[in-house]
Amino acid sequence: MSEDFLKRLGWFALFFLAQVVVLGRIHLFHYATPLLYVYFVVMFPRNHAKWAVLVWSFLLGLLIDIFTNTPGLAAASLTVIAAIQPYYLELYVPRDSAENLQPAMKTLGPLKFVYYILPLVLLYCVLFYSLEMFTFFNALYWLLCVAGSSVLTLALIFTIEVGRGR
Repeated sequence: MSEDFLKRLGWFALFFLAQVVVLGRIHLFHYATPLLYVYFVVMFPRNHAKWAVLVWSFLLGLLIDIFTNTPGLAAASLTVIAAIQPYYLELYVPRDSAENLQPAMKTLGPLKFVYYILPLVLLYCVLFYSLEMFTFFNALYWLLCVAGSSVLTLALIFTIEVGRGR
């Protein structure tokens, strides 16, 4: 087995366990839940096979759905993000950069990283909570869930990125 596969499998297990055991039980003010596992998907390197990104994302979402009783929500939302991520990353990566460039605050720069990560996390939260509620009858509750979860998720991602940059 390749070293990249084993490293990715370790991150997969770490994000899965963190979400199921710890983060899935946090419901700040009954609105905000950190959905950190989206970080696993947005951090795939530039040259990673697109089909592999989709498979990894779907499997992570499926496992999270099974253990958090959200039938199909995480799998569907993560698969959409995985379909967008390789093309969206190309907008922020210089053409002359390395083929195996991994998106990070250190490689893209702080401002480009914020522009890269913010829309993906926000889109993920919009998809996740739209599928969960499947109605816009209580739009304020939906908006609070999307905004709160996005802020918590982004705060955790930036904390990890600052820690990784050292």
